[in-house]
Amino acid sequence: MTTFKKELGAWGEGIAAEWLTGQGYQIIGRNVRTPYGEIDIIAQVEDVTVFVEVKTLTSSREFFPEKNITPKKQQHMLNAAQYYCSEHEIDHFQIDAIAVEGKPGVNPVITHFKNAV
Repeated sequence: MTTFKKELGAWGEGIAAEWLTGQGYQIIGRNVRTPYGEIDIIAQVEDVTVFVEVKTLTSSREFFPEKNITPKKQQHMLNAAQYYCSEHEIDHFQIDAIAVEGKPGVNPVITHFKNAV
């Protein structure tokens, strides 16, 4: 992955975390590693733990987040979430996706896909 893509991804994850906080979510983890892959954001809202996959791109012309989360990626997300839940005794969870369109210095467009997996 290029440095630009890493920086853009980190920026998008930060924007998504700030947005979630503004929506009443409490961020409890970022870039959490599991044997099944990394979880971008783990948040809590009411009694539900929310695992969030963040997709960032500078333009929506060819950007369809719901298509960029392939069945293989969905399985990795589910396995990572289930692993984390078993390690932390969590009963209620969901997996969401957040699309961040934009770049640093420009107001981003954020789309939240609840229960994406």
